[in-house]
Amino acid sequence: MTKHATDTARRIPYAGLTQADDFIGRHIGPSAADQAEMLGSLGLASMGELIEKVVPASILARSPLALGQPRSEPRVLEDLKRIAAGNRVMKSCIGQGYYDCHTPTVILRNLLENPSWYTAYTPYQPEISQGRLEVLLNFQTMVSDLTGMDIANASLLDEATAAAEAMTFCRRLAKNKANRFFVSGDCHPQTLDVVRTRAEPLGIEVIVGDERTDLAAVDCFGVLLQYPGTSGEVGDLASIADQAHAKGALLAVAADLLALTLLRPPGECGADVVVGSAQRFGVPLGFGGPHAAYFATREAYKREMPGRLIGVSVDAQGRKAYRLALQTREQHIRREKASSNICTAQALLAMMAAMYASYHGPSGLATIARRVHRLAATLARGLRELDLEVPTHVFFDTITVRTGRRTDEIHQAARARGINLREIDDAHVGISLDETSGVPEVEALWAAFAPAGLRAPGFEAIEAGTDDRFPEALQRTSAFLTHPVFNTYHSETDLLRYLRSLADKDLALDRTMIPLGSCTMKLNATTEMIPVTWKEFGGLHPFAPIEQARGYLQLVTELEQMLCACTGYDAFSLQPNSGAQGEYAGLLAIRGWHASRGEGHRNVCLIPSSAHGTNPASAQMVGMKVVVVACDENGNVDLEDLRKKASQHAADLAAIMITYPSTHGVFEEEVAEVCAIVHEHGGQVYIDGANLNAQVGLALPGAYGGDVSHLNLHKTFCIPHGGGGPGVGPIGVKAHLAPFLPGHRRFERRTEGAVSAAPWGSASVLPITWAYIALMGADGLKRATEVAILSANYIARRLAPHYPILYTGVHGMVAHECIIDLRPIKDRTGVSAEDVAKRLIDFGFHAPTMSFPVPGTLMIEPTESEPKAELDRFCDAMICIREEIDAVERGAFGRDDNPLKNAPHTALDVVASEWTRPYSREQAAYPVPSLRQSKYWPPVGRVDNVYGDRNLVCSCPPMSDYEGGQAGAPARQSLADRG
Repeated sequence: MTKHATDTARRIPYAGLTQADDFIGRHIGPSAADQAEMLGSLGLASMGELIEKVVPASILARSPLALGQPRSEPRVLEDLKRIAAGNRVMKSCIGQGYYDCHTPTVILRNLLENPSWYTAYTPYQPEISQGRLEVLLNFQTMVSDLTGMDIANASLLDEATAAAEAMTFCRRLAKNKANRFFVSGDCHPQTLDVVRTRAEPLGIEVIVGDERTDLAAVDCFGVLLQYPGTSGEVGDLASIADQAHAKGALLAVAADLLALTLLRPPGECGADVVVGSAQRFGVPLGFGGPHAAYFATREAYKREMPGRLIGVSVDAQGRKAYRLALQTREQHIRREKASSNICTAQALLAMMAAMYASYHGPSGLATIARRVHRLAATLARGLRELDLEVPTHVFFDTITVRTGRRTDEIHQAARARGINLREIDDAHVGISLDETSGVPEVEALWAAFAPAGLRAPGFEAIEAGTDDRFPEALQRTSAFLTHPVFNTYHSETDLLRYLRSLADKDLALDRTMIPLGSCTMKLNATTEMIPVTWKEFGGLHPFAPIEQARGYLQLVTELEQMLCACTGYDAFSLQPNSGAQGEYAGLLAIRGWHASRGEGHRNVCLIPSSAHGTNPASAQMVGMKVVVVACDENGNVDLEDLRKKASQHAADLAAIMITYPSTHGVFEEEVAEVCAIVHEHGGQVYIDGANLNAQVGLALPGAYGGDVSHLNLHKTFCIPHGGGGPGVGPIGVKAHLAPFLPGHRRFERRTEGAVSAAPWGSASVLPITWAYIALMGADGLKRATEVAILSANYIARRLAPHYPILYTGVHGMVAHECIIDLRPIKDRTGVSAEDVAKRLIDFGFHAPTMSFPVPGTLMIEPTESEPKAELDRFCDAMICIREEIDAVERGAFGRDDNPLKNAPHTALDVVASEWTRPYSREQAAYPVPSLRQSKYWPPVGRVDNVYGDRNLVCSCPPMSDYEGGQAGAPARQSLADRG
């Protein structure tokens, strides 16, 4: 078939759309002709016949999703423009942890809007992730420098959840074993709410008070302060640290990174943990997210730190290489013993913040901070000239103003001038200035506050007599961001080329298929992504007056309705800002429902042995006891063991957590019976939505027995992974659980139960999912699911003669992913799953999921977006690798010296003057002819994980450590050397 004919066959119009408007045909990779050919290879005549053999008839939906017809791409953008117009973006002086800022356009265009960055996956395969790993290491170094701490992680979800992590971190490590955690009343209110949510299931008592007067009388394991406080006041951290340490407690500080360029860092004041948000380093407000939080601590505590940690190791040739460090802390290993369920960071946003710091450098950041502080000090002096009381005395960018009976009048006057102030109470308002503030805003604020008949002062006269508002003892004297990476890329040309050089080191969806089982790396269409950076979505403060967010409210309402239609649930919460947060919120809903019925003692959570590692971690974090249910030899839940465990724990059974289709990649025939058994014994059914891409349009979890599910919008519904975040993990529930969805102080129904800092979590990426569903419609979503299943079975059929397929359903089919078993091969040849994963890099592929859910296997998920040609290219690579394994088994290659054990091969390896390996340079670099036309060269060879764990370096190593002084390589001594 000619290319033109193939393209024509692909563009089959759906639901009356013209060929030019057919987004469905562009989202789904295989053309109609390709699909027919793939079905033929399976011995099937139609898609319907395939689905009958894969999906149990008992759960198949009998009617189409209630979503209507698909819309064209122009129509979707027009509709989203109308929705966005409902948001009124005003100048925000609300603060409270969220500040407007300027995103440098070179970062906006070449990072945030660049698919080389936003379509990448979490860097579990370090050899093809060196670019983003370097930037995340820069982020860690930036945070360590600014906070004055020894070590920082590669980001968490938001400041409030980072503070909650700090609480449990202090509990694990403090000498004081009291069950109380002291939180300053000057912490951000949303932080306090999330800390209380996390504390309650764990039996932790949260004490809120004034640390200057109340702390002395409280026996506690930890203390949390805000620096500067939510009121704007900057307190003395050192004296509080001394009090906390005298009690055997640890001190956690939530700090503003921009303020730390001028203020004495918490690490120099005795803090044990420092958390906060990097949002104001170039990341839009976005109605609350996504933004990168940070977590920094002392070297002695590094192995208890939550989240991901980037470290420096070496590759097989001894060259420096970055990697994820301390991976034994990941939930799929520690499971119910995990200390945190944070599986999704905010990598893309952390990289933006790191690049913002590189672009401005230490001098530029300090200049921005001094300007903001100077404006705030001038504003305060001018208000005092108007006879207003400003009780905030030592501040950086935020002040509190006593307004008396004029509060409503002042809010109205400010809004009439296009400015939102913070609503504190009937007699006070808050004002925060930021990078985008200027003289006009200050003068407008004076005019808004001026009593009738009193003229506002002039800026120049007031500014000339204004002093800085923090004393010398609180001023920073230590250097920060001294490494060349923060002192080199200050021109757009330099930063542009640095970004390009880093992106060239990585593999993302813009280059190749990423066949990760359970992770669903599918097309993130450009039309879906465009609205993310519109000012109407990106410029809104999460605590702006709700009448200014009518567009967002419409978007949220419509998206919740769409997700209900896709799942069969009755209500949704979009607040959880990762899949793990969704799990946590779903289990909290179950827990709350049991308590409301007088059965709060129910605390047993049944979890199959094959479950995602975040499941038992989440259960542990809501205070539930994990009981493991066995799986049979086919990977299905063992019904007899389930009945036994459900009966044994009937009096205390709270829930079961299952993944469907199963983690083993098959539709279990008895899923409805699993649900019935648990319901019969008083429990609720939690269905992990990680594999929903095999169900949308075919089956409804809320109809076949689920009570609650979290969905991964960054998987099934096209929000990009961003190199390890952003993620969105909303939960859907049946009606009886709806009252127990996450609360928030912005919601009228209640304030308790908040799981994220912002009311709708990562709101600014929600337009992506809305657009995807609108573009696909009911027919398109169903077709996408069918093709995802078809593609997985096509790969399984092509690979079956070469590799054992570990699990299949009753008709010999898989669901949307398949597992190939390399354990027998390893026993015979020594070639492991890791060796195959690394050899795939030489073919230009990201590896499938390795050793999960079964050690020694690869789990492959192609998704519906990959064209047949790419599926075949992947299969050809796997078959070629099998031939190389056969050569090892025949003895043509040694067990320890062959193309797989030495993979991946860098360009430096191949062009080296000496070549002593038992295979040719051509076989190393060009194992298939197509690679001569398009070749990805990994920047490093195989990374030595053992070396990295033994020699932990988690901030920028010095330039001298890099052979030849690589430009832009990141800098600091080894933690061991610094001791």
